[in-house]
Amino acid sequence: MNHKQASLPQTSLRIAAAQAQPVSGDVAANIARTVELTGLAADQGSRLVVFPEKFLSGYEPDLVAGDPAKYAFDAHDPRLEPICAVCRQREIAVIVGAATRNANGAGGLHISSLMFNRSGEQLEPYHKQYLYSSESRIYQPGSQGGMLELDGWRLALSVCYDAGFPEHARLAAVNGAHAYLASALFSAKTGYHQSRIWFPARAFDNTLYVLLSNHVGMTGGWATCGASAIWSPYGDVVVQAGRDRDEVISALLDPAVLADVRERETVLADFNALGGVAGAHRYNVQRLD
Repeated sequence: MNHKQASLPQTSLRIAAAQAQPVSGDVAANIARTVELTGLAADQGSRLVVFPEKFLSGYEPDLVAGDPAKYAFDAHDPRLEPICAVCRQREIAVIVGAATRNANGAGGLHISSLMFNRSGEQLEPYHKQYLYSSESRIYQPGSQGGMLELDGWRLALSVCYDAGFPEHARLAAVNGAHAYLASALFSAKTGYHQSRIWFPARAFDNTLYVLLSNHVGMTGGWATCGASAIWSPYGDVVVQAGRDRDEVISALLDPAVLADVRERETVLADFNALGGVAGAHRYNVQRLD
């Protein structure tokens, strides 16, 4: 077995998914909403809260492409200080979706997860690796996976379409992930169906917790379906949000549940035993605590 896989967390961890409708193109308003909902997650006892894909601008591909300086974020963008401050004040980590660009404009645009630890320090962002066809005309794909460590838990990162490719979550699992966190936009038309198939499957196939943070309302021309949720390592829904309202949900990740499911469902251990651990070098692991 992969030595990373053998190591399990020893304490429980409460994490949250925040779903909301962003204000199209109003970065300041969306940052303020991020701060507000982060406070609600902290009130629930969560140590980490995850927000939807490109929440800070709205999904809005035309806006981002038309004025990247206004709607995309550079490293350590000063506009992000209110998020840093609430992380410090409430001792909670935040993952929030945004378009990003390099400060010098080189390297193009990415769909990213911005990450802040519980001390309010911004970490290196994760960039979406699997782009939807319309996204590939504007954005560049990320080149490596992302993993966060918090209270002994290894939390893998994904953005929306990443989760539609089983190998993305599998690579996270063989690199030691205990949970798989997805910032996303799933539509009301087909997205609900996709999400209820993909995420339970990613959880059960890899015996890890899965979290989805989705939009509600309209963004980027899409009517979204809400229903953010957290699934157990057995693929069962632990908690689920409504379809049409702003909401913060949370769940306790339990190491005993994780250990029990992995003892009974051995697909991941068997996969590792067969040598299926290629790609371990492709992960950027950062600490949140």
